[in-house]
Amino acid sequence: MSLLDQPPRQVGALTRLRRPGRAGAAAGRPGGRPRPVRELLLIIVLFAAYKLGRLLADGRVSEAFDNAHRVLRLERVLGLPGEAGVQHGLLHSQFLVHAANSYYAYVHFPAAVLFLLWIYLRRPAHYRWVRRVLVALTAAALVLHLLVPLAPPRMLPAAGLVDTAARYGPSVYGAPQTDTIANQYAAMPSLHIGWAAVIALGLVVTSRTRWRWMWLLHPVATIAVVVGTANHYWLDGIVVLALLTVTVLLLRPPPADAPAGRHG
Repeated sequence: MSLLDQPPRQVGALTRLRRPGRAGAAAGRPGGRPRPVRELLLIIVLFAAYKLGRLLADGRVSEAFDNAHRVLRLERVLGLPGEAGVQHGLLHSQFLVHAANSYYAYVHFPAAVLFLLWIYLRRPAHYRWVRRVLVALTAAALVLHLLVPLAPPRMLPAAGLVDTAARYGPSVYGAPQTDTIANQYAAMPSLHIGWAAVIALGLVVTSRTRWRWMWLLHPVATIAVVVGTANHYWLDGIVVLALLTVTVLLLRPPPADAPAGRHG
């Protein structure tokens, strides 16, 4: 048998991975999927910087409570509804209040991680944009945490609210004086709402199904939860959504015809 008559040799999996193909070309274009190890290290560094920044804002307790009274007065001037109305709706049902506490405690960070992982794997053309929006929003929020320490309504008797997590559980916070993990006087703005809005925005932008608008229920539920559990004021959500709007206007998403990876 001559060389011309021989069947073509099967290309092994390792050889295919090493050859620059469509996936490799897509990864090299702007908006392509970045290297996973480098991206993981970047996220870890950014998260550590964020946690350190929040802790640096700790210790300004008197200022945080003064700001809390100012926020309550401003909400009344603006005609915003009282946070107590949402909480009273939760307190009618032990199941609802426990579900709200669990949503606050267990959904926020895992949802963000799963969202970033999904968009990294399935929508690489949009991943860098989503990451930049999330980082920019979090950085802006951290600046406000440093400039405007704010006690949450659960700590303020004038708000007429109870700490539902401490009373009914589960709770992720200890005593504010001894809490070395989180700065509990960093209520302004609410990153629970901000991150939930980024998740919904990313999924709406990158999806094609008619049901994609249902993802907006996540930030809506988050707003109800953080207000109803007395962890945030209405203004905390309004401010973070305003910051997100400015961020998205400055960091535009990739064009609709950008390579979006494998759909499914």
